[in-house]
Amino acid sequence: MMPLREQIQEDLKNAMRARDSERLVTIRMLMAAIKQREVDERQEMTDADILGIVDKLIKQRKDSAQQFRDGGRPDLADKEEREIEILQVFLPAPLTPEEIDGAIRAAIAETGAAGPKDMGKVLTLLRPQMQGRADMAQVADRVKALLTP
Repeated sequence: MMPLREQIQEDLKNAMRARDSERLVTIRMLMAAIKQREVDERQEMTDADILGIVDKLIKQRKDSAQQFRDGGRPDLADKEEREIEILQVFLPAPLTPEEIDGAIRAAIAETGAAGPKDMGKVLTLLRPQMQGRADMAQVADRVKALLTP
């Protein structure tokens, strides 16, 4: 399987060849975010780091789309949603609710978490395996529900 950075660069080239300006602009924005983080942290991004960046960009686009809809600008909201579709290509397949629950229960057992105060340990263990595959806010809510007596 091709590393995520190479896949993004290949999609960038394909968008250039196809003269798909919307896709090209979105992928360039993603590459700029990756390079900016590499400069800030002075290290090369791993696939997990890149997934985190993609996930963050998608969340920003969702928030923007909602604000544009609330502000009566459906044209701008549609643009944000098209960017979300382009970015989602780089995320792995989402986990099912059953897979998420199974991973949470395994993490609770592995960390020996006994209550809500141990939630951080569980989430730290889950984050690398769920990054980009599940909404971590919903995972955190589910962990809290399972750890609260």
